[in-house]
Amino acid sequence: MESNWEQIIARARLISLPEAYLNLKRVLDQPDYSMAEVAIAINRDPALTARILRLVNSSYFGFSGSIDTVFRAVNILGSQQVYELALATSVAQTFDGMDSRIMDMSQFWRQSVLCALLSKNLAKACQPMQADSLFVAGLLHNIGHLIMYQVIPELCQQAKIQAREQARPLYQLERELIGLDYARISCELMRQWHLPQILRTTGRFHLEPERALEYPMQTSIVHIAARLAEAEVNAMDNVDLNPQVLALTGLSLEQCMTLKQQSELEIAQVLSAILPANIAC
Repeated sequence: MESNWEQIIARARLISLPEAYLNLKRVLDQPDYSMAEVAIAINRDPALTARILRLVNSSYFGFSGSIDTVFRAVNILGSQQVYELALATSVAQTFDGMDSRIMDMSQFWRQSVLCALLSKNLAKACQPMQADSLFVAGLLHNIGHLIMYQVIPELCQQAKIQAREQARPLYQLERELIGLDYARISCELMRQWHLPQILRTTGRFHLEPERALEYPMQTSIVHIAARLAEAEVNAMDNVDLNPQVLALTGLSLEQCMTLKQQSELEIAQVLSAILPANIAC
């Protein structure tokens, strides 16, 4: 009989990112690409073009004037940031159509986008140059749940219920009942997609950031963001943040809570820009 790990990984191997994203990545993998080539690769797909322009013109960036072409967006933001926006919207598109009777997709994406915004805003407060990469890291930190709920939904629900009843972290119940946690699956999926190491590390170790030998600061930021986002979505009154993690980032609990409130104000426009139209949040 297949183990839970083998079943989940077999399903993960069937999931690939959209061709529009893959075409963009092929351009960016060339050492001598031009900004025009990046814009052309995006413009070939009308849906990707529309999502990126919606996101660029959202409160996430706060530009005073409208950005009405991909070429202008690429020249203002740079190829790396446009790539990350394309990745974010492409992942959401990949899981479009998942049955909400299996998993509450509205709640999932709200939590994921809030974690993304928090990761960006926390990073700006303590290490500005990592802010944009950490938006994507926060968005993808729990992407493994989308596969787990497709393959073993009953066990996932059981872990969620017991975690709530016992007031314990979800990942601990997943390890006990399933033999693995969602972070391990998130990392494996990102490895399969050949995503950057920073995303795989923060995805794998954000539950226990002290285990991150690479990118310890970034992993600690995603850890804080994930805890705060989970608390907001699940209406938890108190959030205990690890003092060692706070010390590493230089952030105080008060700063984190203030940035959480700021991120909540940005969430609606970012959700509408990233998500397929059929998911109401």
